[in-house]
Amino acid sequence: MHNIEVEIKSLLGSLERADEVRKAMQEADPNCRLQSKNTQLNHYFKSGTLQKLSGITSPHLSDDAKIKLKDLADKATEFSVRTRNKDGVALLVVKATIGDDTSANGISRREFEEKMALPFEELDTLVLSAGFEYEAKWSREREEYLCKGTNVTLDKNAGYGWLAEFERIVEDEKDAAFAQHEIRNLMQELGVSELKQERLARMFAHYNEHWPDYYGTEKIFVIE
Repeated sequence: MHNIEVEIKSLLGSLERADEVRKAMQEADPNCRLQSKNTQLNHYFKSGTLQKLSGITSPHLSDDAKIKLKDLADKATEFSVRTRNKDGVALLVVKATIGDDTSANGISRREFEEKMALPFEELDTLVLSAGFEYEAKWSREREEYLCKGTNVTLDKNAGYGWLAEFERIVEDEKDAAFAQHEIRNLMQELGVSELKQERLARMFAHYNEHWPDYYGTEKIFVIE
């Protein structure tokens, strides 16, 4: 019922390093092209329940989306809720864990993403009315590519600097391990290193604590 997102991140840092990855993708796959470019605001939430979120958002969801969100609410043991403003389009995003990964930054997660016929600010208000609180607000510029069957995004993130995300979507949990293998092979070919979950967790925690200093700015920090 739910797609499974298999995603591995690599911290690039500088624009020069992002340029090197663009060049490496073109050399690895001559058909690799920029698919889209957009600007995003991502607001992360904490403290609520999916059961209440499912009920409050139900009038704004399609029948299929209602079923998917309720299924996540019934089964998820850990989850991450966020709203996204993607070039003026509001989306509700929920990610739930598989295995021992975290819902916020794990490698394999069940994913719910639905376009909402609401202004972004009203969607935030709806989520807050379900008992959630803001955890942090993020801003980024994103470039999306398809390279050798893997979705690759190059993100200029407030706080993090340039970050690459390598993603494959699978329908069955048993295919997640193979997707990870294929992603890591591509990353090795491109000469990029995986951002380890422990370091990512430290970066995520630092940003969440200090997000007003970075949101909507060009500022970056370095956490080893």
